[in-house]
Amino acid sequence: MARLNALQSEDELRGYFPVSVERAKLKVLDGLDRHCIDFIARSPFLCIGTSRPDGCSDVSPRGDPPGFVHVADANTLLIPDRPGNNRLDTMSNIMHNPKVGLLFFIPGLGETLRVNGDARIIDGEAELARLEFRRHTPKVAIAVTVREAFIHCAKAIRRSRLWEEDAKIDPKSFTRIGDIISDHIKGRKSGDEIEEILKENYRTQMY
Repeated sequence: MARLNALQSEDELRGYFPVSVERAKLKVLDGLDRHCIDFIARSPFLCIGTSRPDGCSDVSPRGDPPGFVHVADANTLLIPDRPGNNRLDTMSNIMHNPKVGLLFFIPGLGETLRVNGDARIIDGEAELARLEFRRHTPKVAIAVTVREAFIHCAKAIRRSRLWEEDAKIDPKSFTRIGDIISDHIKGRKSGDEIEEILKENYRTQMY
């Protein structure tokens, strides 16, 4: 690849763009208002961004039925930790650096909700009880102290046609996930074996 020309300053960057309109600055809240709370109550999916101790960034998905994120108050969110692969990337990162960024989605809606704040891992029984689902209470949860919240416009969703029915692919046209993982782990397990493992995990370890 040819050498990439990297900009060296924010002033250099700003030289390519006009000044943002006033409403883009005014829309940033220092807590959750009723509209943000309603958005979170309708959202079944979010992405959470964290940073590793070495400075490398990470983004992880979280999903459950709408309202799975509990709004404790205008500045506090509780996100349940459901069973996963036990890498604990997000939570380990939070233990080292509490700064997080959240992006909430609502299927069918172009706009998203961005929330930035400080996170910590909690295990209090009273808080975890609020996050119970299908008689399963999480072992721990992520508590986020909200510092900023604002609506992000729909341009990216519209450009990608993310929610359009005819934009969906036929899963059979894509390489099986089991085969992809088999390649990534250099064939230590076959694609068929991994497909069976995934199928069993999805059947028994969702909650």
